Amino acid sequence: METVQKKSEKQQLKQHVNLVDGTFTLSEARTILNGLLDTKINFHKIQRLSINEGDSSDPCTFDTGRIVELIDSKQDTKTFLADANLKGKKLRIESTVTINVID
Repeated sequence: METVQKKSEKQQLKQHVNLVDGTFTLSEARTILNGLLDTKINFHKIQRLSINEGDSSDPCTFDTGRIVELIDSKQDTKTFLADANLKGKKLRIESTVTINVID
């Protein structure tokens, strides 16, 4: 006998989160973007710390590539926003996060 799974019992394998969607002043955009980038930078720094925690002989060779990339992105964003300010424009920001269940 086959088991029939009700629609409400099906596991969702993909989700989209509309994280940011709107038009913002320069100040608002700066706050939003810096907050997102700072959070990701701190996440990776904490991951690096937790890997090396408690091992005083560890040479701390954790790959910091993603941290450097995010710091560079933060600087690029700062430059971009400064340029946008000179033009007196508002900024439209759209960001969707896609979450997939994988094996």
